[in-house]
Amino acid sequence: MKKPHHAMPGRSDEWYTPPEIFQAMGVEFDLDPCQPEEGRAFLCVPASHYYTAQQDGLISPWHGFVWLNPPFGGRNGVVPWLRKFMDHGDGICLVNALTSSGWFHDWTHLADAMLFPRGKTKFVRPDGTRGASPANGVVLLACGQRGVAALERAQANGLGMLVNGTPW
Repeated sequence: MKKPHHAMPGRSDEWYTPPEIFQAMGVEFDLDPCQPEEGRAFLCVPASHYYTAQQDGLISPWHGFVWLNPPFGGRNGVVPWLRKFMDHGDGICLVNALTSSGWFHDWTHLADAMLFPRGKTKFVRPDGTRGASPANGVVLLACGQRGVAALERAQANGLGMLVNGTPW
């Protein structure tokens, strides 16, 4: 059985969001709190400010409209990032669509909208090449009016299926 890209020893765990996601949403972000330290030539996040691991986006203050593609490592490693994202309440977050996991049920219902991209998202490696089909799909979570509007545009542009409205 082939291991997923994030479980392969000796290989980078940095995987960048592909540009077509940002193109479909048609937005600019004020902050990306999870940018990589190196290999930034193929990074395409349209954000005016960013934090790397050195600045630690979990403890640094967030401002404005946030793009969050948090580290996927660890069983519940995404939870502290989701907590901060939901508390901030203005942005879009990309996480694994692990619909059977506890954290997915505990946190995603707090979003104002969710968009499930069609097919598997092929992320970009630090060298600019595309990864193969990953083991899991992803979901984009929106908080706030700007986030919901961006996911509505993404759906209209064919990125995937939008689910919105509260209560869930």
